[in-house]
Amino acid sequence: MTSSETGSGPLRGVRVLEAGQLLAGPFAATLMGDQGADVIKIEAPGTGDPMRQWGRTDGKSLWWPVVGRNKRAVTLNLREVEGQELFLELVKQADIVVENFRAGTLEKWNLSYERLKEVNPGIILVRVSGYGQTGPYSERAGYGSIGEAMGGLRYVLGDPDRQPARAGISIGDSLAAMHATVGALSALQHRHLTGEGQVVDSAIYEAVLAMMESLVTEWDAAGYQRERTGAILPNVAPSNVYPTSDGQLILIAANQDSVFTRLAAAMGRPEWSAPGHEYSTHVGRGRAQTVLDELIAEWTATVPAEKLLELMNDGGVPAGRIYKAADMLEDPHFQAREAIVRVPDPHFGSLAMQNVVPKLSATPGSVRWSGPEMGQHNDEVYGELLGLSVERRAELAERGVI
Repeated sequence: MTSSETGSGPLRGVRVLEAGQLLAGPFAATLMGDQGADVIKIEAPGTGDPMRQWGRTDGKSLWWPVVGRNKRAVTLNLREVEGQELFLELVKQADIVVENFRAGTLEKWNLSYERLKEVNPGIILVRVSGYGQTGPYSERAGYGSIGEAMGGLRYVLGDPDRQPARAGISIGDSLAAMHATVGALSALQHRHLTGEGQVVDSAIYEAVLAMMESLVTEWDAAGYQRERTGAILPNVAPSNVYPTSDGQLILIAANQDSVFTRLAAAMGRPEWSAPGHEYSTHVGRGRAQTVLDELIAEWTATVPAEKLLELMNDGGVPAGRIYKAADMLEDPHFQAREAIVRVPDPHFGSLAMQNVVPKLSATPGSVRWSGPEMGQHNDEVYGELLGLSVERRAELAERGVI
């Protein structure tokens, strides 16, 4: 499949201009590209997206092929008037613009939503930023890590006797991107009904806050502050990581009454779930969480990992290993559902990466190619889409406009 062909997914026919960099904005565009949208990634000539240098390998990024997949890459200097004019020509033929600059940057470049709307009344502008487009913090620099802290996530991550930890991924950026994508698709439906475009404002701290369950409500109504609790959730028991006789760790989640009954039976302790026993109810197990976890760990430590998983699966108790990448690549369930796919790549031959999520039965998305070279599609986009001659493209390139 050539880069100019869109996928067969549900967003085929939708054109997205991605003018962001790093992760929050670009990941939103990746999600839309995975579902078949024609994503045109715009990068500053000569520098490009820093993601091209991030990742674990010598000389070539292993992060860029994933976040840059299913995109056409062009260079364009949005700081120059001619670059802005070319951008507006692309906007005329687009459905969605995604950007994640600091609030006010597009306006500084004379590319406000109002101007975009002048050339395309139905355009949807998706804006991902640390603090959102309004409010006293809106013009501050805001990375994903700051949004994770401000949104409440960092405070509850880690062990109670240590400073707040972080997830080993850029979860704040990714959450903002996912909410931005939901907003973009919601705006597409509104445009389908009314013909009107609009602005989608996705703030990283708010995307994190949205995932914090009842944290704010608990404090407001009961004065209860969630704290760091390591591998457990307070009063949700048993749900923890337990040792095995062969030195492995298995996560068992049996906090629901019916599931705990099955776990107790598998352990040879059916009386634990009998009416009136302190462990027979969710509240009772929560009160005895520490002791109950110790008792379960004493039992699992006498059983090899494979046997323990067999016992849990036969008993209908959710349990599993804590996977690393190597485990995922070998797992038959991952293989059966094609959760990981191999994608051709000009530098590495092929690369394994996560497949499109979610899976649609009638119009599934696909990974059609890995992240392209910077400016790889300049001729394709500026020539075929905008009709610029070879001479004109060469002139613009020489002057650093594209």
